[in-house]
Amino acid sequence: MPVYDFAVTVKTQYLEDQSNPDKDHFVFAYTITIKNTGDIAAQLISRHWVITDANNRIQEVRGLGVVGHQPLLQPGEQFEYSSGTQIATPQGSMGGEYFCVAEDGHRFEVAIPEFLLSLPRTLH
Repeated sequence: MPVYDFAVTVKTQYLEDQSNPDKDHFVFAYTITIKNTGDIAAQLISRHWVITDANNRIQEVRGLGVVGHQPLLQPGEQFEYSSGTQIATPQGSMGGEYFCVAEDGHRFEVAIPEFLLSLPRTLH
């Protein structure tokens, strides 16, 4: 029986030059690596994000592919992309899922583990 699975890793970065804390505008970049850890080729079709700020305001984002791509990944292959989001507080989180279709037609979801959006800590 085929294994359908993608592994998702995330790196985040606060973009100080695009943010304006005085206007509650905090911008973060994130780089995501998606690796096909299953044993059958599969394509990422769409995404669903849940973005939550420190005031528990939630934004949901749904769309086809990621940054204009719907990558088809063979077993062991990976795809990396960068994107960004803005929230109204210095901390928040993101998580969600990717919707995928394997080459045999099987549909499956891949959880995007929740990750933190946070200003870097500084020492004075």
